[in-house]
Amino acid sequence: MSDRNHDSLNNSFNSNDKYTKNDVKFRENLYRLIVSQLFYDGYQHVAVGLSAAIQANPPCPPSNRLLNLIKNVLQNENFNLSDSKEDFDYKKIPNGDNELSGLDFDYESDKIPTSSDASLYETCYVTSHKAPCRAAAFDPQGTVIATGSVDASIKILDIERMLAKSSLTHDQILTSDQTGQLSAENHPVIRTLYDHADEITTLAFHPFEPILVSGSRDYTVKFFEYAKPSTKKAFKTIQESEQIRCISFHPNGDWLLVSTQHPTLRLYKVETSQCFVSSNPNDQHKLAVTSVEWSPNARVFATASKDGSIKLWDSVSNRCINTFADAHGHQEVCSVQFSKNSKYLLSSGKDSVVRLWELSTARCLIAYTGAGSAGKQEKRTQAIFNHTEDYIFYPDEKTTTLCCWDSRNAERQKLLALGHNGVVKCIVHSTNMPQFITCSDDFRARFWSRRTLLGE
Repeated sequence: MSDRNHDSLNNSFNSNDKYTKNDVKFRENLYRLIVSQLFYDGYQHVAVGLSAAIQANPPCPPSNRLLNLIKNVLQNENFNLSDSKEDFDYKKIPNGDNELSGLDFDYESDKIPTSSDASLYETCYVTSHKAPCRAAAFDPQGTVIATGSVDASIKILDIERMLAKSSLTHDQILTSDQTGQLSAENHPVIRTLYDHADEITTLAFHPFEPILVSGSRDYTVKFFEYAKPSTKKAFKTIQESEQIRCISFHPNGDWLLVSTQHPTLRLYKVETSQCFVSSNPNDQHKLAVTSVEWSPNARVFATASKDGSIKLWDSVSNRCINTFADAHGHQEVCSVQFSKNSKYLLSSGKDSVVRLWELSTARCLIAYTGAGSAGKQEKRTQAIFNHTEDYIFYPDEKTTTLCCWDSRNAERQKLLALGHNGVVKCIVHSTNMPQFITCSDDFRARFWSRRTLLGE
């Protein structure tokens, strides 16, 4: 455009201040949608150039929203050619606001986080085992947590009691300890379970029933009725031929996935303990499975392995339907976690990179970098979503800090010092509250909550 035409266009905008302000705002949103669409479609260089030209701040996340907006508008026009423009209902265009909370790059672009980043959390309770703490889980209702240790014990802790204790003053704690009231009535540890003969490697709560399932290096999977005060031993045991690595419940609670030191994945019918494996041996990983998780919609489940690959499995046929080979640069894949809408899969590896995979296109959508001062993790840990999926948490083993990224644009947030004296090998976030737990080789498990909750 010539300078003369550019000046003419500016003069026409300046003739109406209200129009100019609205137009500028709409154009800013349009450019951001274009940048997000380019990122989503894989045109990184073009997107980076346009983003720099418009000085996009904050960074634009990859998003398919522009395409879906245009499709909906064109479809509406086709169905309403005889209607006036005033009859057009823009509320019918999906924007993600009424969808299941969490990530959805199909219908959102610039979504403002509704939760706090990691720097606003603080420890409100610490429990100690007699050996390194290696496993933890939240129950689905968010009322209790379980921790497991190399000392073969499992602790059940009441969340309300932990929060209540964190709100006590120093004098109140001393008084409670002297009277015995805290230990007798309000102590956060409500149950300690002893029935394994070796390290607790994994824990999972039943989706609906008050049942806790544990896996151990003693080759067993055990079922506990943890809500009963008299419970000390498991009411049911599955004997395996290898040490247990990880487990995951089907969303309806009828099936349980079990991985061991052997690469072959097991699928158990909970009621009968009947075991199933894929009918095709080529479906299996080449090395041990390090993480397994069922998708919230129950259609697929995912596995990660020491062989560096991620596999997706059909939940009906129990067959592998896709493999992401070398998902983390030829390094071991340590964890996988589905988004709430089952569209995306979060993974972490020993390359210290966290990746978000779009399952419909079988590609890595976002890579979250900057963790790992040495560039490579020596120990296995997990990357997790927070409860709203606005942020991603990942422990750094060298600095014992918690890395945090905006899940949509991969922007690094403030670090959180975890306060552990050893490597954090397990981190689990509540699915419905701003709370998480970290387990470390320093024998301790720390329960974290958002600071504003502690005074409520």
